[in-house]
Parts: sequence; C-alpha cells; structure tokens
Amino acid sequence: MTKKVLIIGGVAGGASAAARLRRLDEKMEIIMFERGEHISYANCGLPYYVSGVIAERDKLLVQTPEGMRERFRIDVRTKSEVTRIFPEEKVVEVQEANGHNYRESYDKLILSPGAASIRPPIPGIDDVEAFVVRNVSDIDLIKRYVDEQQPQAAVVIGGGFIGLEMAENLHARGVSTTIVEMSNQVMAPLDFEMAAILHEHIFNKGVNLILDNGVKAFDSKAGKTFITLQSGKQVQADLIILAIGVKPEIKLAKEAGLAIGDLGGIKVNEKLQTSDPNIYAIGDAIEVKHFITGQAALIPLAGPANKQGRIVADIIAGRESKYKGTQGTSIAKVFDLVVASTGANEKILSRLGIPYEVSYTHSGSNAGYYPGAKKMSVKLLFDKNGQIFGAQIVGSYGVDKRIDDIAGTIRQGGTIYDLQELELAYAPPFSSAKDPVNMAGYVAENILSGDVQIIHWHHLEKISPKDVFLVDVRTADEHKRGFIPGSIHIPIDDLRNHLSEFPQDKDIVVYCEIGLRGYLVYRILSQHGFTRVRNLSGGWQTYYPAVLS
Repeated sequence: MTKKVLIIGGVAGGASAAARLRRLDEKMEIIMFERGEHISYANCGLPYYVSGVIAERDKLLVQTPEGMRERFRIDVRTKSEVTRIFPEEKVVEVQEANGHNYRESYDKLILSPGAASIRPPIPGIDDVEAFVVRNVSDIDLIKRYVDEQQPQAAVVIGGGFIGLEMAENLHARGVSTTIVEMSNQVMAPLDFEMAAILHEHIFNKGVNLILDNGVKAFDSKAGKTFITLQSGKQVQADLIILAIGVKPEIKLAKEAGLAIGDLGGIKVNEKLQTSDPNIYAIGDAIEVKHFITGQAALIPLAGPANKQGRIVADIIAGRESKYKGTQGTSIAKVFDLVVASTGANEKILSRLGIPYEVSYTHSGSNAGYYPGAKKMSVKLLFDKNGQIFGAQIVGSYGVDKRIDDIAGTIRQGGTIYDLQELELAYAPPFSSAKDPVNMAGYVAENILSGDVQIIHWHHLEKISPKDVFLVDVRTADEHKRGFIPGSIHIPIDDLRNHLSEFPQDKDIVVYCEIGLRGYLVYRILSQHGFTRVRNLSGGWQTYYPAVLS
C-alpha cells in the first residue's frame, strides 16, 4: 500500500482525491499543497456573490483547510506553491508565502493545478485594470471594486459561462453592461441557432451584446477606460471583466518532462496516469477523451474533475477503476432562461466529418392546461441508426431534468428509441404525459423512418422563394406576428380545400410554429401524391431567432 501521497491543487479534483484517499486508507500520509488561500471553493458560484444572490462569502467555501485537517487528518498547506517536480527522485520543491523553500518526497503524486484565465497580449491591457474571475480572491477584488467605486458601465469580454453570469450579476447591481464576443455567438457548446435564442433574450434584458467583434486595444484617457474593437467602434468602461476562457496550467508538468498533448493539456491514460506512472493528473489541466468522438479534448468542468479525483484515489488505494471520458454535460442560468448541453454539437461533428441527423422540438415545460408552462427548445443530434451524439436545450423550467435524462441515456449507449421508452415522472405541474424528452425521440424517429422529409433553417435560408412553394400553415394570428419572406399563407385546417394550388413539379416547403402541424401537412400532401414536400424542422420557433431576430 502506498504510504505517502502529495496532491498539488486543493480545489475540485484535488480535494475530492484527498477525501476519498482518507476514506479508503486511514493510515496513509496525505499532503495537499494549494498556492492560494482557499481550497474546495464554489468556483461556479463566484459571480452570484457580486450581485448578492449569494449574500454570505463563507457560503462559497465548501471546505476549509481547518475543516479538512480536522475531519480527514490531511496535511493541508495553503499559500504553498510547488515550483518544481523531480520525477526521478520522486521529490517536489515547495515555496511558502514567506519565501522559504523546502523539498517533500512522495510515493505517488496527483497533479490538480487547474487552468488559468486567458489574458491575451492586447495593446494597452497592462495599462488598465481588467479583472478575471477564477477564484475567491478574484471575486473579492471585483466585489470590493463594485461596492466602493460604484461603476456605471461595465464591459465583459467573452460570452461563455462566466462572462454571461458576470454580465447578469453586474446588471442586477444596476451597472450598465456590455458583452463583447469575438465569435458570432455566445455559449460555444451551443450551435448558432440555439445560441440565437439567448441573443434575443439578452438584448431584451437591457444588456448590450456585441458579436463578431474582438478587442483591438485598451486605452485610458482622463481617468476613463476606452476599449477599441476590431471594427473601430469604441466602448467606454468603468469596469472590465476578462472572461475570454482558460488554458491548462501545465508549467510544472512540462518542466518535469511529462508528456503534453496537441491541445496543450497534460496527456493521461484511462487510469489518469501521466507519462510517469507515479504521477497522476486530473481536472482542467488535462486532455480528456471526448466520450462521443473519442478525440482528445479540453473540457474544464467541475463534475468531471471531481469524478477524476475519486477514480485516482481508488487506483492509488489498489482498486480497479478507469476514466471513460467526458461528454461535456453543462448548464447555466442566463437571466430568465436556462441553457444546457451534453455530448457533441453540430460544429464538432461537422469538423470531424461524422455523419449526423438533427431534430428540433419545442415543448412545454409542463402540461399546457396547467398554469405557468414555458417553452423548451430541444436540439437532438443522432446518426442514421439512432445513436445519440448530443443535445442542447434552452428554456426556463425543467431544463436540468431533461438534459440529465438525455445525458444519462447517452452515457449508457442509448438511442433515440430509448428516449421514447423512458418512463418519466408526470403530473401537470411538472411535465406532460409525453415528456419533452419522449417527444424528441418521437420526432427523431419520424425523420429516420421516412415518415417526414425535413429541411433545416440554414438550408432554407439559401433557397430563393422562386425555387420553392413555401407555405405557412399556421393560424391567421400567428401569421400576422411574423412570417418567412416569400411564403404564402394556407392554414392547416383549410389545406384540403387548396390542394389544387400546390404544384406537382416544384419543391414544396411547409412550416408552422414548432414543426408539428408542418408534419401533419406533410403527411396529408404525401398521401395526395405530392412527392417533393419537406417540413421545416423546428418551424418558425427555430427559424426566427437564427435568421430574422
């Protein structure tokens, strides 16, 4: 049995590994090094402390060094940075806050250094005060600045999880907030048309969202900070938050001669061993195997990091275990909406040349006749055999339940047919008898079985109305609120009275609000001899945000 284990990094994976090791072996010597002041803090909760949603700072501290020592008898050394690893000697070099250096030996070493916030070399960046959001100390600085300086205008650079959460919480404090995102969308795990739902919502909440426009330079004039964008546009800011992303902390591993992957993370095997069998690595610093594609990936999420910590502890304690990969299941609150994803998105599948199918459904969060039902937009990706590659959901209530249902099905190698078979809890306040997850499976099956031929929003956008007979089959009231240019209006209930108006020698595209009535119209037309019919997948609810909003 291993006698002495050193852990570098006391957050998420490191803390999980330490606690698990102690539960498995009461006599093992466990030393945890953390260069910061805190261990095991709620990294994902940091933005909510700025607005006061999380009112007490101590609530961010999941475990304290003192608590870890008392409960688990683990030697926790905060403000102690491991500066070198000597694998051949099985020794690390440590520097304390007071400048004192010493060496510590190990039998096994666990690297959990995490990832660092990206601070790009933009002209002027070192001349302005730009905050990052990575740990408790970072959020302390931001909270103090907001409380004391009372900024009027904030610019958040980056539209990922942290960027959007910071924008929401600054807005809640009454700070006029602008989000600047270099890409054409926020939330990279989503595909564009799903992110477009968020774009409209963010604008409606009074936050300025600038897309497709990176930062060119920072400048200070007369005590004010100005951000010049690539387009030449200037934005004034009293507060700047850098939320561009993170990069793996690999300095220690690289200097120790450990293998680094092509994506810049520490390479590990399925037992989370590095190229040195006595050194393990976990968390945001490593390259994982993507559960869907099998390719190397950087997926910095707390859930996988904690699982990896447990697995490494099991292996070191002599138990058989292995890490099967990360599928990237994630969720975030964006004002009144909830956004979640799991598995591979369309961008990843296209880049890797993996054939796939797509379906869109827009279901209610609960039974339509029960008050409070909210729309839930679901995108499902799968192959011709029904194997599920991934899913994305944007909605309000119940998004967490549905993404977890799909994520669990994916993890077990499930298919769209398994989504149909899931027996899910139903009562009117919580769901419908046909749950949104079941409905996603049913619609996907209709596509694979050939019961409907579909066209997607981005394909329709490229087709001239002259080339297709485009029909809006919604009600008159729905049509008045907005329609696809070039379409004619024939409500579904009048359809059979207008069959003679449909061309036999031209492609026909029908659409409704969410795709259901379009499917019914497809079935009617196909059984009346029309062979060139397609239904717009997801209907107006998918098309409008992506193309017209």
